[in-house]
Amino acid sequence: MPFGNTHNKLKMNYSAEQEYPDLSKHNNHMAKVLTPEMYANLHMTEEEQQQLIDDHFLFDKPVSPLLLASGMARDWPDGQGHNDNKTFLVWVNEEDHLRVISMQKGGNMREVFTRFCTGLTKIEALFKERGHEFMWNEHLGYVLTCPSNLGTGLRAGCACQTANLSKHDKFGEILKRLRLQKRGTVGGVFDISNADRLGFSEVELVQMVVDGVNLLVEMEKRLEGGDAIDDLMPEQK
Repeated sequence: MPFGNTHNKLKMNYSAEQEYPDLSKHNNHMAKVLTPEMYANLHMTEEEQQQLIDDHFLFDKPVSPLLLASGMARDWPDGQGHNDNKTFLVWVNEEDHLRVISMQKGGNMREVFTRFCTGLTKIEALFKERGHEFMWNEHLGYVLTCPSNLGTGLRAGCACQTANLSKHDKFGEILKRLRLQKRGTVGGVFDISNADRLGFSEVELVQMVVDGVNLLVEMEKRLEGGDAIDDLMPEQK
């Protein structure tokens, strides 16, 4: 993806045709798939790059000395890419060695999860062709940089409008019982996702989010109409 800062300014002095690398002598996957047209898309102004960061398609450059000293983001900003319609993204060395993201607007979680699984399967197949595979332990599951992600390493999130429910004194308890967590808020919209990574399968975690969000929406509609939600309080999962 686009170069940044001083490197980016220098890069913009040349056309994509002038910079296109000769990969004919390299026996790797990039040599097989990189085209001049694809390479031309890597030429971006800093404004275009910042817009992609704001839209969460690219990750911003880490500034923490602890992160940088450990080797995180050593390929920044090149180790990032997405498909044409920006529904499937891959980040290299943002925090983990590889972060794979499937996303889209709307509520079709099945479609998002199917794309995620298909993409991961193809990536893993490329790894195995070269004698590598994702780091996995029978006891811990997949091993990621942050210990909190051990297990599946999966976070399934959904933007949820809960302007009324978020003000309810039992909102935190409801999320805890559903094994969900919330992140940030803009106008009463929360990013609701699974709180667990370990102890459940990927399918189970996604289903928890689907079922939980459906209940939150039902509760929000109740409160919007001035009705109580006591009878909707979930049992602890």
